[in-house]
Amino acid sequence: MMQSSRSLIQRLTPIFVARIRQNSRLLSSSASSSLLAKDPQSSSSGEESVHLSDNCVRRMKELQADEAKEKLLRISIEAGGCSGFQYNFALEEKPNDDDRIFERDGVKLVVDTISLGFVKGATVDYVEELIRSGFQVAENPSAVGGCSCKSSFMVK
Repeated sequence: MMQSSRSLIQRLTPIFVARIRQNSRLLSSSASSSLLAKDPQSSSSGEESVHLSDNCVRRMKELQADEAKEKLLRISIEAGGCSGFQYNFALEEKPNDDDRIFERDGVKLVVDTISLGFVKGATVDYVEELIRSGFQVAENPSAVGGCSCKSSFMVK
């Protein structure tokens, strides 16, 4: 049994290493192209921006009503998930120096420069379903596919 599991680990290790290197290259190439973008603090329109749906704005305003300090919605991208990359959402109090800020009706969404390359032109929504409720990316022109729960995606 021990020999069998060790053999399996030895066979799978190169596959995982190759996948990690591929994801690292994708993240690095996106970072270098994002550094060529305009002023990191300004909001922009069109394909360079990330959009907020009506439900997303409504839910953020509800969350902020309970807080003494303004909260920002952060979207970031990590390697992983069932499709290669996954969306992460968090509430934060202040942006980082390299963040792009997108605003709609007083609600602010922040995206780091590396993640921006993966979500340019995307729409962030808030959904309430029987099994879960939360923020998700409803439309992403940079994605060619993803899982049915909309937590992860594949890049073009």
